[in-house]
Amino acid sequence: MSQATQQETVREDGIIQSVSGPVVTARDLDARMNDVVYVGDEGLMGEVIEIEGDFTTIQVYEETSGVGPGEPVENTGEPLTVDLGPGLLDTIYDGVQRPLDVLEEKMNSPYLDRGVDAPGIEMDKKWEFVPTVEEGDEVASGDVLGTVPETVTIEHKVLVPPTSEGGEVVSIEEGEFTVEEVIAELDTGEEITMHQEWPVREARPSETKMTPREPLISGQRILDGLFPIAKGGTAAIPGPFGSGKTVTQHQLAKYADADIIVYVGCGERGNEMTEVIEDFPELEDPTTGNPLMARTSLIANTSNMPVAARESCIYTGITIAEYYRDMGYDVALMADSTSRWAEAMREISSRLEEMPGEEGYPAYLSARLSEFYERAGYFENINGTEGSVSAIGAVSPPGGDFSEPVTQNTLRIVKTFWALDADLAERRHFPAINWNESYSLYRNQLDPWFVENVRDDWPEERQWAVDVLDEEGELQEIVQLVGKDALPEDQQLTLEVARYLREAYLQQNAFHPTDTFCPPEKTYLMLTAIHTFNDEAAKALDAGVPVEEIIAIEAAPRLNRIGVQEDYEEYVAELKDEITEQLRELY
Repeated sequence: MSQATQQETVREDGIIQSVSGPVVTARDLDARMNDVVYVGDEGLMGEVIEIEGDFTTIQVYEETSGVGPGEPVENTGEPLTVDLGPGLLDTIYDGVQRPLDVLEEKMNSPYLDRGVDAPGIEMDKKWEFVPTVEEGDEVASGDVLGTVPETVTIEHKVLVPPTSEGGEVVSIEEGEFTVEEVIAELDTGEEITMHQEWPVREARPSETKMTPREPLISGQRILDGLFPIAKGGTAAIPGPFGSGKTVTQHQLAKYADADIIVYVGCGERGNEMTEVIEDFPELEDPTTGNPLMARTSLIANTSNMPVAARESCIYTGITIAEYYRDMGYDVALMADSTSRWAEAMREISSRLEEMPGEEGYPAYLSARLSEFYERAGYFENINGTEGSVSAIGAVSPPGGDFSEPVTQNTLRIVKTFWALDADLAERRHFPAINWNESYSLYRNQLDPWFVENVRDDWPEERQWAVDVLDEEGELQEIVQLVGKDALPEDQQLTLEVARYLREAYLQQNAFHPTDTFCPPEKTYLMLTAIHTFNDEAAKALDAGVPVEEIIAIEAAPRLNRIGVQEDYEEYVAELKDEITEQLRELY
């Protein structure tokens, strides 16, 4: 909410009755559910979460130490909203959309005082507005009025607010305007600015939610090749401490072929979030060569920040994502992590003395998770464009226990599950995604895209790899009992092929300039090279060649080096010929 609006609507209404951490009870407050209020002499921002008779319960987004009974509570009469308009990108916010760099400048210190506030976008900055409609044109809610070059990468489309009734444009001007200056006027008398406000807990309207048919290409072989996510899809990345959740999301944020990235650091450790805040502004967008932050909005709510703001930061992020979706962009939202969000809900719920559910989480945990992920999707917008929001949430189950409530409730909602494994991480296998526990329900609906845009036999090659890895999992149980040498030679060969799938295909070096991103074509060709080794080795085995001689050919270890090759097409073609030639020489 802008400061101007705050000043106009604030009125002193109630008195603090009691304080319990971030939960404050006020009496005689004329308020509705989800109204934003300002608590105490310092005016700490909070939100109404329960009303019972004359008593109103408020969750405060800031530290409440020193706040006591008898202090005033002021009601704005409006729900928690975010400021929308040019300037959302290349900005770092806290959980309730206060820009951290502006607050730091305001306080002249990185340590922020309580009660300090600033609007989510710069109200005084002038933007170059270029109309795309003319006087006399009819416009409806959601229509594009013009464009603003928001960053070097992204053109911001100025929309008629979704709440507008529309009408005929009677005046529209080109030039430099602040977000609060009128850029267009309709025959209904409505004046439109570049600034919108939207309540974070309410999904922005759309025309139709459609079935996604295009993958969100990540450049990570195990994801694109075996467990793809669709543009407009949902995914969960559960895993114990140190298994690579944050690194996986960083890779997705940098390389996923989304137009806009919204990264929500929800309750993560301060040093981890500091690394993100320091690294992102320096990263180069591999697609455009411009700074990655030029298409990124960061929301930082670390574990030492007030717990109530952590509960709202997820909604702030998804609302910003929906705003750019309405412009026709594909948006990828990273939430790291939804477990910390659920823990914030649990703490607030316990202070409200609500009946606890499993492991102390509130009974409405599943409903809240569903509400969040349901706002992702591939949409036809109300202005006729198409856009998507892909939601990828990290989950941090205590001790890596996937049977805990947050993981299980998330599993029932999302369609892609990337299970991180501490054992793989300890063996330095990265990304440490367990291929036996992970799955994607998008595979069948995305196969036509891969067939059309990569190769006809993409689904068959992927299925072959899945079958080999499944067979290896079964054989490993036998190997642990009797040893590898007790297996028949054809099964020993299967184990060797699976080893190349694991080491050459599923492992990927995030620090190698070439291997860090693998395009779908390369992902496919790597699989065909290992498949060629499998088929030719099987022929040699049938011809009586011992398995030791087969796996000892000179060309086979070169399979592990495909990932680091820039001219991979030529390399794979030569390698296939060498493998075929060397194996056929054995019989």
